[in-house]
Amino acid sequence: MKKATAIVALLLLPVLAAGDDSPRLSAEVLWQLDRLDRPVIAPGGKQVVVQVTTYADDSDESESRLWLVSTSGEPTQRPLTAVGAKSSDAVFSPDGSRLAFISTRGDDEAGQIYVLPMDGPGEAIRLMEIPTGASALKWVGDHIYFISSVYPGKSFDEMAEILKTNKDSKVSAKVWSRMPYAYFDSWLDEARQKHVFRVPATGGDIESLTLGTGLQLSRSDAGASDYDVAPDGKSLAFVANSRNESVYDNPDVFLMAIGGTNSRNITDGNAAPDTNPSFSPDGKLLAFSRRQIAGFYGDQAKLMMYDLKSGQTRALYSNWDRSVDSRAWSPDSKGLYGAIDDAATSRLYYLPVNGGAPSPLTNDTDFDQPAIAIDGTLVARNQSFVYPPRIVRVDPKKKTSRRLDTFNDAELENVQLGAYESVTYTGADGDEIQMWVHYPPGFDPAKKYPLFLLIHGGPHGAITDNFHFRWNAQTFASWGYVTAWPNFHGSSGFGQAFTDSINPDWITRPYADTIAATEWLMQKPWIDTQRMVAGGGSYGGYLSTILLGREHPFNALVIHAAVYDLYSQNSADFAVHDERFGPYWENPELYRELSPHTYASKFVTPSLVIHGQLDLRVPVGQAFELFRALQTRGVESRLVYYPDENHWVLKRHNSLHWYGEVRNWVERFAAPGPIAQ
Repeated sequence: MKKATAIVALLLLPVLAAGDDSPRLSAEVLWQLDRLDRPVIAPGGKQVVVQVTTYADDSDESESRLWLVSTSGEPTQRPLTAVGAKSSDAVFSPDGSRLAFISTRGDDEAGQIYVLPMDGPGEAIRLMEIPTGASALKWVGDHIYFISSVYPGKSFDEMAEILKTNKDSKVSAKVWSRMPYAYFDSWLDEARQKHVFRVPATGGDIESLTLGTGLQLSRSDAGASDYDVAPDGKSLAFVANSRNESVYDNPDVFLMAIGGTNSRNITDGNAAPDTNPSFSPDGKLLAFSRRQIAGFYGDQAKLMMYDLKSGQTRALYSNWDRSVDSRAWSPDSKGLYGAIDDAATSRLYYLPVNGGAPSPLTNDTDFDQPAIAIDGTLVARNQSFVYPPRIVRVDPKKKTSRRLDTFNDAELENVQLGAYESVTYTGADGDEIQMWVHYPPGFDPAKKYPLFLLIHGGPHGAITDNFHFRWNAQTFASWGYVTAWPNFHGSSGFGQAFTDSINPDWITRPYADTIAATEWLMQKPWIDTQRMVAGGGSYGGYLSTILLGREHPFNALVIHAAVYDLYSQNSADFAVHDERFGPYWENPELYRELSPHTYASKFVTPSLVIHGQLDLRVPVGQAFELFRALQTRGVESRLVYYPDENHWVLKRHNSLHWYGEVRNWVERFAAPGPIAQ
């Protein structure tokens, strides 16, 4: 495993003097910050558009505006879209003179395509009206392409009438005869399908492209990465399920001539997902990502290259032990720029197509969402544990970056932050485990601090050096705790073997790594071993519930959106292990051993249980079952239930309440702040 590089941010941050009452990174400050989405660069490379989302203090409503940022000179930005109307999915015209985006304005019932002139003054004009709405825009040649969830066989007028009837209906029933029926917090309408359409950039008739193929894009989460249009506008590549008769999907990449109805599966033969197709600028190659283990969402994605002339497919960097998904073609078609999950940091790499190894362009802090202009100007988003996402220009030759915006500077100017660093320790099987350690502002190593150990979700994801709004380690540290995120076995970015090492046993190695992380911290003179708590969400909640039934050193636990019973988890939109290792009736012993409810007789640790009614990834009954078990056993416990939240707590006031509940709970069992050694 690659050794993580230590990053000690303490050297870069002010240290609080004794008695300093400067503001810290509280939950309230988090909700005052602008949240920046991916950068969209103009073809000429001089301008970048970014979607910026803000929240009002007195409302749970958000506002998303498009802002224009310059790639040269001092950091500047100005708003492009008006206050009060949400705007997203920006895309430039090929000549950069216009900008298309999605917005809901006036009497719009769903998001519509609007076009704004960029070479002079003017208002955004709605290009068309479609009752089912548009998303995932691309602008190629004289057309704008988009995805819409439609009723096959119906005209748009008929669709509008169906939608109105459904809206006015007094019947709330939803009916399904096959999977899928839900995705995270959305019920899926079996009668609707997601398809690719296009419309002339000057307005006109809407043309369906994939409706006649007998295929459809993912009902769950189809977006801009699920299709691409050839530079000459003659071909379309899209991702569709080729296993329609099964509960389990097999996403494949299909290729078709625009204007026809015949499509060709160019990834037939691979039973695992093939996704994210993108044409090279010269139109000769089609890149896509390939996973090879069906039923394993954390399987490493290999970069594949399909030659459009020969029809041959080859894998790039077969021996490179990293996953390649998020990427952008270089203008000369000789390579791609990818954001690579690399040993607890998202780094930009240059990925040459013919010869040469992947080359890193960035090192510390997270970089993602690369976008490149025709002239080679490369921009990306950059963030770290101590600052929220920013837009930067990256120099691939010098391997340096320069910030282009000033968002959030005023809000964070006087906020005192703690230090953080990357450390390694020995975990299960003697393997080296990376862990992020965060220190409270004004940390004094001559004193003792309580520990709040954070257990990440997934499990096949890693905690990288980014700014987390929902579980912000610096916010927890600001309360007076040392906080730590271990990237235990199963985490991504440390190689395929490490990620897959916990399947199907989700308990043994992550549990051992969690205990080893705690023991590593307990050996430090600045940790008070009598004041330690732990917690996590999703898989982190699951592993926290496993801790409930095993030996551990924590005074209390925080358990958010946890799987408690693997049998009842089969009612979710995602059932653990069943595709790869068989459903519970084929392997009941496996599910019994992995299910936290099996160990309820050993539960003794005070636990804060949190869940949302709209969570369809881990249905809310899991929390009610766990809370009842704790109460029945006489274990001190508290259930926090949000009737209007899903797998995450996303509304401003609920989030502030969530942070308050977590703080009150951990402070009750591990008093915050330093004491003398």
